[in-house]
Amino acid sequence: MRWNLAKFARNGVVFCSLCSGLWTATSNRIFAEAPPRVETMTGPRSLDRAITRTLARQVQQLHLTGRKIDDEISKRAFKQFLEALDPLKLYFYQSDVDQLMANETKIDDMVVQNGDITFAYDTFKLFLKRVDERMADVKKIIDSEHDFTKDEMMVADRKVAQYPRTPEEAYERWRLQIKYSMLLLKADADSGSLIKRQDTPEAKNEDKKLTDQEIRERLHRRYRTLSTRWHQTDADELLEIFITSITSSLDPHTTYMAPKTLDNFRILMGLKLEGIGAQLGSEDGYVTVSSIVPGGAADKQGELKVGDRLVSVGQGQSGESVDVVDMKLDQVVEMIRGAAGTYVRLVIKPATGGDTKTLVIQRAKIELEDSAARGEVVDFGQKADGKPYKFGYINLPSFYMDMEGARKNTEDFRSTTRDVRAIIADFKSKGIDAVVLDLRRNGGGSLTEAINLTGLFIDKGPVVQVKEPDGAVQVYKDDDAGVAWEGPLVVMASKQSASASEIFAGAIRDYHRGIVIGDPTTHGKGTVQSLMDLGAALSRNQGPQWGALKITIQQFYLPDGQSTQKEGVPSDVILPSITAQMDIGESDLDYALENDRVKAAEHSDYKQVNSNLLERLRANSVARIEKNVEFDKLLKQIEAYKKQKDEKFVSLNEKAFFERRKELSAEEEDEKLMTEANEDKDKIFDKNFYTDEILNVTRDYVEALMELNLVRAG
Repeated sequence: MRWNLAKFARNGVVFCSLCSGLWTATSNRIFAEAPPRVETMTGPRSLDRAITRTLARQVQQLHLTGRKIDDEISKRAFKQFLEALDPLKLYFYQSDVDQLMANETKIDDMVVQNGDITFAYDTFKLFLKRVDERMADVKKIIDSEHDFTKDEMMVADRKVAQYPRTPEEAYERWRLQIKYSMLLLKADADSGSLIKRQDTPEAKNEDKKLTDQEIRERLHRRYRTLSTRWHQTDADELLEIFITSITSSLDPHTTYMAPKTLDNFRILMGLKLEGIGAQLGSEDGYVTVSSIVPGGAADKQGELKVGDRLVSVGQGQSGESVDVVDMKLDQVVEMIRGAAGTYVRLVIKPATGGDTKTLVIQRAKIELEDSAARGEVVDFGQKADGKPYKFGYINLPSFYMDMEGARKNTEDFRSTTRDVRAIIADFKSKGIDAVVLDLRRNGGGSLTEAINLTGLFIDKGPVVQVKEPDGAVQVYKDDDAGVAWEGPLVVMASKQSASASEIFAGAIRDYHRGIVIGDPTTHGKGTVQSLMDLGAALSRNQGPQWGALKITIQQFYLPDGQSTQKEGVPSDVILPSITAQMDIGESDLDYALENDRVKAAEHSDYKQVNSNLLERLRANSVARIEKNVEFDKLLKQIEAYKKQKDEKFVSLNEKAFFERRKELSAEEEDEKLMTEANEDKDKIFDKNFYTDEILNVTRDYVEALMELNLVRAG
């Protein structure tokens, strides 16, 4: 079946992969007129009113849930708007929040009825006033003396933090914050992570330590930059922050994109990516890595990971770096993006803890070939006849299709299904015993390809069901008769496997066609978004640049009727991992839509999986893991990570602080696990203790099927 994704379109481009936030890419777009700075304005523009009323109307008409912007959404939006400005509760006083609370349930009335965002302007002007007051304190605090032998604690969990009630409380909160920043910079400088001298080959790895005075100067620069950035906030940016606070109160993937953000998004969808190939988000004052583009520069460099936080950014292979803590996301993106062939230096705090790292990444243009499927036959274990098992391993980083080639019906256009079919044909000529398909880092892509790829392993039948806002459910099937591989199939998955990956893995489970191994569940993104260009859709002469609305319009369901939303696809055999503990899944997002069911679609049962077989596979795996020294190290690292993540306060006693850092750094060497990119980029299969266990389970699965005479292996 040549499945047509255009059937999903309602108001523009449709997205079914894990994509939100800004991508580090380059743009040739020139904006005719820069929007005014908010601090120079007396109130909202007439354009703001027109956009806001239009967005409110469209969201209520088109959103999957049919939810109205009501008092509950208003309360959520109020909370999200304040958190967007002051996530750590360092600027506003509690009295400010109490005063603003008068509008907590009125935002819906202001926006829906009148398109009035005066509240956003008033709140932001108050915020700028508090920023200036805090920065005056910060200058004094940085230059004052600090006693690092005192047993003081700083709030590390924003959920525990409270707004200060008095100027004295605010000063004290900032004193502890600056003290913590000084300890971090001291630790990073002592480890040589902040600055790597690379002026000459001889000095390439020479570390430069930071003096106390340099640390103070660095902090002064950081907060001067922060203050400047906030004062430079323009009308488009404030509109985006405020409106997205409302739309994302319906679900986290419904957002408003101002013209500049829309431009970034179009670059992404056009695959005109030149940069490091990383998707960035913002959390608690840090710019964080949301995902890595398969085949991109960061992916090839191999050290940047999902969840890492950016500390500073520098241009070229040497020179000064600029602190980006508390810097706005789009400005950090501007610093990281650049032409292919140039270098950028990132100082990052690893998601798994430990010292900061300096990464030097050469920007590059992403080509389709870089994210294409690759296969390798891996010999493993020993059969009864003494020969090794042959497992066909396929690394699939995304579900891709050459859209232009498909439209033109080019004979040899590239696609996931075509490439995997060719790989399997090669595998079969070499007499493999099973196929192992790796989706651990696959964030989705073409749903058409997810359906067509499933068709390589099943004869015919439904692959995914899609529910519309009116409740109607459409079943999409693989109609092509025949399969490319009928033998044992193992799907490797993780919490980073999203959207189209979950459709494929879920269909394989529902058909009892193979087993899924990895994290307890996949990512859990089971919704479809459409992009409405407001200027093109609502202005006959194109008019002003109005930006776009990215809105959730549909939800995915598996053949058995279960949604992948929020809960993801569960693994049949669970292996320990750090990614499973990270807050990177759909269920970790605020206001994610709930999981539900629709009627099951009739489909075949291949009977290649049953409860007894799974019980046997799980028991064997658990027994091996309990005896494995490397897994024992991993389990200890997982416990340490969970403990660190649950910490609500951090010690500012220098001795205790550095002892904790030393403990985390000692665990860092265990980080090169299943989520690590291959050291050798030309090598397809990364052999380590984790993938060894995958192959152990695969061998057990092949043997069990042969004993049960359920399928012919090979």
